[in-house]
Amino acid sequence: MFIGEALKFSVEALRANKVRTFLTGLGLVIGNASVILVVTISITGRDYILDQIRAIGSNIIYGGYQAGSNAQATADADFVKLSDIQAVRQQLGDRIVAATGVMTSYDSMLIDGKEKDIKVIGSDENYASVRNLQLLAGRFMDASDIALRQKVALLTEKLAKRLYGSQPSAIGQTIRIHQLQFTVIGTFKERTESFGLSELSSETILIPVTVIRYFSPVERIDPIYVQARTAEDVEPLTQAVRQIIESRHRAGALYDIENLSSILDAAKKIALVLSIVLMLVSAIALVISGIGIMNIMLVTVTERTREIGLRMAVGASRREILDQFLTEAVLISVTGGAVGILIGISIPLAIRFFTEEVRVPVSPLSVVVAFAVSVIVGVVFGIVPANRASRLNPTEALRYE
Repeated sequence: MFIGEALKFSVEALRANKVRTFLTGLGLVIGNASVILVVTISITGRDYILDQIRAIGSNIIYGGYQAGSNAQATADADFVKLSDIQAVRQQLGDRIVAATGVMTSYDSMLIDGKEKDIKVIGSDENYASVRNLQLLAGRFMDASDIALRQKVALLTEKLAKRLYGSQPSAIGQTIRIHQLQFTVIGTFKERTESFGLSELSSETILIPVTVIRYFSPVERIDPIYVQARTAEDVEPLTQAVRQIIESRHRAGALYDIENLSSILDAAKKIALVLSIVLMLVSAIALVISGIGIMNIMLVTVTERTREIGLRMAVGASRREILDQFLTEAVLISVTGGAVGILIGISIPLAIRFFTEEVRVPVSPLSVVVAFAVSVIVGVVFGIVPANRASRLNPTEALRYE
C-alpha cells in the first residue's frame, strides 16, 4: 500500500466518525497549546524578573563599611570616603563606566501641616545613570553643580506631588534644607521600585554630595556604587574594588562589597525550576491525550474487525493493516497538534495588540518540540491498536458479529 492510499483510507475512516475524531484530537490541541503557552509564560516571566533586577542598575557593584573592632571615634576613619571613590576611578580606569557614592542625612520639613523627617541624600553627576533613575521633569545634576557646590535639589515623584501637586510645578521652586535655600531642578523616580530597600525611599531629596558634606559631622559614603563596563568583569571588579578600599583603610576594618550577580543567578535557577515543573504538567496532558488516542483506536479496531478480515481476504498484508491504523493514529495526533500549535502561537501574538509594556516571546524551540511530541504520541500510542489489528485472524474476523 502506498502512503497516499493509506492517507486516503485514513481520512475516510476518520470522517466516518467525526465527533469521535474531534474529541480524540481535542486532547492533543489542548496539550500542544499548553506546551507552547507554558514555555511562553515561563520565558516571559523569567525575562521580566531578570529585566526588573537589571533595571536597578546594569552591572552594578555596591557596598560600604560593615564593621570593625575599634571604638566609634576611630571607626569614623574606616568609613568609605570621597577619596576612595576617586581612587577606584583612577585605578580601574576603562574597566568601569562610572563610580559614585551616596551620603545620607535627615532634615525636618513641614508637609501637609505636619513636621516630618525627610531623607536627604547627596551624590554626583554619575548617580542617576549608575542607579538607572528615570527623570520625570526638569534635569539631573551635572558636573558643574558638583564642582561649584550649587544649592540645587531633585525630588522623588511622591514628594514632589505632596509638596507642589505635580512634577512640572516643582521645577524652580525653593526648598529649605538644613537652613539653606535650594532650588528644585528636577523630579525623578527609580526605574524599578526597590521598595525602600535601597538608599532611596518614596520621599527623598537628592542634592550635590559636595554640599551635603558640610551638613554631616563625619564623611561616610554608604553605599559606594561602581558600574562595570561588561557583565563578565563584574566578579573580578568586585574583588578589585574591595582590595582598593581595604588597602586605603586600617587593617581589620570590614567592607561589604557585593554585586547583583548572585541575585540574578538565583532568579535564573528559580525560573528554570518553574519552567521544568510547568513543562511536566504539560507533558502529563500530552500523555493523557495519547492514552485517549490508544483507547479510541482499540475501540475502532474492535468495531472494524469484519472490515479488517475482508481486506485481508482480498489480499491485504498484515503490514498494510498495521500501516493503515498507525496512519490514522498519527493523523489524529498531528492534526490536533497542529491546531494546538496555532492556538498556542496566536494567543501570545494577540497579547501584543493590547500591551506594549510586557514583551511576550514565542519560543521556536517549543513549537518544534510540540510538533515532534505530537508525532511521537501518535506513533507510540497508535502502535498497540495497529499491531492488534494486524494480528487478527482473517477467518475469525470475517465471522465476527
